[in-house]
Amino acid sequence: MQYSLCYKVIVDSVDIIPVDRVCNVVHTDPGKSTLACALSRELHYRGHLTYALDGDNLRHGLTRDLSFKAEDRAENIRRVGEVAKLFADAGIICIASLISPYRRDRDACRALLPDSVFIEVFLDLPLKICEARDPKGLYKLARTGKIKGFTGVDDPYEPPVNGEIVITMKDGECPSPKAMAKQVLCYLEENGYLQA
Repeated sequence: MQYSLCYKVIVDSVDIIPVDRVCNVVHTDPGKSTLACALSRELHYRGHLTYALDGDNLRHGLTRDLSFKAEDRAENIRRVGEVAKLFADAGIICIASLISPYRRDRDACRALLPDSVFIEVFLDLPLKICEARDPKGLYKLARTGKIKGFTGVDDPYEPPVNGEIVITMKDGECPSPKAMAKQVLCYLEENGYLQA
């Protein structure tokens, strides 16, 4: 089993800060784990408690009993939403990075968090970028028919209609993790989510 534990890099001590508006940030596209790590690190440096829920890590434990069929993907997102709600109740900014290809599932997750804030970050990047950033070779397996129902190949991805943040390529280049994190931080600051 391989885990990508981005929170291992956060080693400084953190003071507990009273939180007025807790936000849950959900990333749903390529680069999501990298962005989640960068965002978690930046928020930590600013004194905020965070926890990153990574879809790959969750598949080794909390959601290991689920397949990638539509109904199991819906249950996966629901479980992550429930965990994010627990973090929000504890005053911790939860950053969830997972594949959630269906709008209805993201909307259901948003509905779980009525007393906190759900912020959807859409990394609107070309499919070729997704394939280039695929260390497991899953796109290749999907294109050769060895994986069925793979998002972006033979299963649809439904982009957000009203996502709070959209990250796109700049001058033909994918933004760096730091630049993506900065865009999210600017949104959070401008909308008053990071006030202690």
